[in-house]
Amino acid sequence: MPSVLDQGTFRRIPEPRRPGLAIGDGTWHQLARPYLTVQLIATGIWFALVAIAAVVVTAVSGTAWVWIPASVLLVVLAITFAITPRQVRAFGYRLRDDDLVLRRGILFQRVVAVPYGRMQLVDITHGPLDRALGIAQLKLVTAAAATAVVLPGLTQDAAEELRDTLISVAETRRTGL
Repeated sequence: MPSVLDQGTFRRIPEPRRPGLAIGDGTWHQLARPYLTVQLIATGIWFALVAIAAVVVTAVSGTAWVWIPASVLLVVLAITFAITPRQVRAFGYRLRDDDLVLRRGILFQRVVAVPYGRMQLVDITHGPLDRALGIAQLKLVTAAAATAVVLPGLTQDAAEELRDTLISVAETRRTGL
């Protein structure tokens, strides 16, 4: 039976092609499927706003030059809309004995290991669209002031379980939370 961390997620996380990015122990967990919906809705809203703004400016001013920057933005948003599903599936996290490993990115891959003993704050937040679709964002603040790791698009149950797990593990390390 899958754990709470795996309910409502994608089936598997694509393994990295570069051997140095493979992290051996533990199970990769993915983001919840509704997170993809949230990202696509947000991109669609921006697309609509840019198109509406270009139409309004053209109608009010009578000039068509506004369509040059608007077209560039619309193309960028269309590309973003097309690659978002793959980006969401490429995001994953793994709980290991001493740290939490996060992986993200398609072209520019990033792997971050956050030692449990360095965590100072675990925060759960939800935007209005997140609440409507039952997802949450887990933010980990570490001892380094400039770093904060964010796990977007977790189910509410997964975010709460992960928060509780991270707090209990960090308490055993006595240097974190």
